[in-house]
Amino acid sequence: MTPPTLPFGPHYGFGLYLHWPYCTRICPYCDFNVYAAKDRDPGALIAAMSADIQRHADRLKGHPPLTSLYFGGGTPSLMPPAEIEAMIALADRLFGLAPGAEITLEANPNDVSATSPSDWAAAGVTRLSLGIQSLDDDALRFLGREHDSAGARTAVQRIAPVFDNFSIDLIYARPGQTEAEWQAELTAALQLGAPHLSLYELTIEERTAFGRRATRGELSPMLDDDQADLYELTQDITAAHGLPAYEVSNHASGPAYQSQHNLIYWRGGDWIGIGPGAHGRISLDGQRIATIAARKPAVYIAENTPPDEHLSALDAARELLALGLRPLEGFDLARLAQLTGAMPPSDKIEDLVSAGLVTHSGSHIALTASGRLLADRITMELAP
Repeated sequence: MTPPTLPFGPHYGFGLYLHWPYCTRICPYCDFNVYAAKDRDPGALIAAMSADIQRHADRLKGHPPLTSLYFGGGTPSLMPPAEIEAMIALADRLFGLAPGAEITLEANPNDVSATSPSDWAAAGVTRLSLGIQSLDDDALRFLGREHDSAGARTAVQRIAPVFDNFSIDLIYARPGQTEAEWQAELTAALQLGAPHLSLYELTIEERTAFGRRATRGELSPMLDDDQADLYELTQDITAAHGLPAYEVSNHASGPAYQSQHNLIYWRGGDWIGIGPGAHGRISLDGQRIATIAARKPAVYIAENTPPDEHLSALDAARELLALGLRPLEGFDLARLAQLTGAMPPSDKIEDLVSAGLVTHSGSHIALTASGRLLADRITMELAP
């Protein structure tokens, strides 16, 4: 059992992340561990993931019940609902599910048409995260998505009567996108009635198709100042519509609709990573342990017992700070002192307060609206 006095651990939340790596199409911006679905038989992977859950359960017997399950990917909505139900039941049997545990399934709009949302609800899913990405058909083609804007709207119409709690993902700050275009698109998305939005600026990663196009000079990312303007516009629009930011990129109509799974990451809780390439953080005997599963499905199926990496106190502290500053609720810097024996220099904190980038009271610190634009830089300045 992890002592509750530790600055990390399951007393900050305990979740299970299940990574389904297959997609019908790999998007050109995606840097996740994904593979083309083709006509793959999911049986071997599901068996390996189930065995992996059992392996973690055997060594985490002192952990409390799970507060969150998250089916991510890839495209986990390609999983048969019966297999989703079996995974949830296995997790409940081995760990237990806390009352009101959040069980999220990422879904593509086309899968909402192919599978009844009621089947997912019957399987035990309590929350859907819908990957719309845009409501502009030209943008959807640019992003390599298979659905169109009409299909996205239809998907929301099918989800809303079944799931009170659902989220919409959008990607903005696309090359050439204007403030007027983003304002119209975001306003239209807000009118769909989702109680949660995840709004991500387009990033061009080197290993992606977009990254290769950028290297060849065929694609130019939006300038940082223009991205910042769109970010500030996003905050104004969402707040005016009753979905203010509760984290750098996430917005909710109230605490009940905040992503409980992501809060585990940001608060320094424990989560088990299951599936090819999945990352986890678990606490055992007072140590912070990082796990990462084999990336290739065939290797994961053959041998899914990777070695643990024991994080040093310094690495654990830096990670806690980087994640803990992201939500608006802020972070208790005393947790760093528990690991490193020291607080960040007071003069650095005072400079950030004077610049209007953070608020500070006692050992608690939080980013301001301006500070959220510079979250990474602020983390570097405060990191031990």
